[in-house]
Amino acid sequence: MSGQAQEVPFARPSFGGGEAEAVAEVLASGWLTQGPRVEEFERRFAERVDAADAVATTSCTTALHLALYALGVGPGDEVVVPSLSFIATANAVWQCGARPVFADIDPATCNLDPRAAAAAITPRTKAIIPVHQIGLPADMDAFAELAERFGVAIVEDAACAIGARHRGRPIGSLGFPACFSFHPRKVITCGEGGMIATSDPALAERLRRLRQHSMDRSALDRHAARRVVIEGYPEHGFNYRMTDLQAAVGIRQLEDLDFILAERRRLARRYNEAFADVPGVALPYDPPYAWRTWQSYPLRVVPDAPLDARELMDALLEEGIRTRPGVMAIHLEPAYADPGLYLPHTEAVAREVVLLPLFPGLEDAEQDRVIDAVRRLLEAAPAGAGATRSAGP
Repeated sequence: MSGQAQEVPFARPSFGGGEAEAVAEVLASGWLTQGPRVEEFERRFAERVDAADAVATTSCTTALHLALYALGVGPGDEVVVPSLSFIATANAVWQCGARPVFADIDPATCNLDPRAAAAAITPRTKAIIPVHQIGLPADMDAFAELAERFGVAIVEDAACAIGARHRGRPIGSLGFPACFSFHPRKVITCGEGGMIATSDPALAERLRRLRQHSMDRSALDRHAARRVVIEGYPEHGFNYRMTDLQAAVGIRQLEDLDFILAERRRLARRYNEAFADVPGVALPYDPPYAWRTWQSYPLRVVPDAPLDARELMDALLEEGIRTRPGVMAIHLEPAYADPGLYLPHTEAVAREVVLLPLFPGLEDAEQDRVIDAVRRLLEAAPAGAGATRSAGP
């Protein structure tokens, strides 16, 4: 790293205060595992996303696995997924014994293309997982139509989408199981954790059993009982329980969600304004139906730019600015490699997108360093090359 300027981090969790005190209260209570705080977090989360119910889990990956499993996805089944996603989307399908079938994205939104998803459906298809990529809602009206036409289930990978809206409705309220993440790089965090929002009370009840080895009585029920309760285990299950320690942090984070979203939106707007006249880049596209969370800021470096995405990342790192590559293409990873599969839009976006620093607490002066560096590194673009376009995730 050249010079002595302080490093600009890529991401940092936003803690507004009160999280440590909330954890201390849980420690003092003596109830550390899944208990009253988890129950409260679920209730508040469901209210926030306008869902009938919400079920907490250990991560978004286990939330996806649990939702698919509860909907009957199993060995021999296929689930259509975008390749442009974190590998957890495919892993959740694999964990059910099913096969992820990769389909290409819409090059404008970088979300799963409903037409490509429809073309990938076979008699073995049990479900489709639209991913709200880095907090931008997928075209859920189109996926609802596919669900009705083909009789397949829809599970939303909403890892980055707490607070996002589709045609004015919160993600989580659209009638499909929606799975959220509380990883430190997501919009809000409790260290690790996930949540399934659902409109189906019967599904929520089964998810709660499945996440605790399919025990038919909760620990809270047993603790409150006035006589000895012997629980039963009517089916196989999993240990996907969130702790009260995590839930206490999540409750506090949820209270700050509006501020966090507003700050992310402000920072994204500053990037958009700063890069509007920069040749060689494409700005993120906002479809009219969606309100995104700006979990990350994706800057697409077009093929005729003077630097490619990886070269730009390396140059920024030399100046103490940390970035990340864009979303991975799962079908190019060894775990899921398919030499015969070509997804041109997915592969182009995975190759060309750079994620820039964006998080509440990023100072304007730090963001200005990022902006100035990107502009300077790309200012050598040849005349007429890559006029700024609005495209990408």
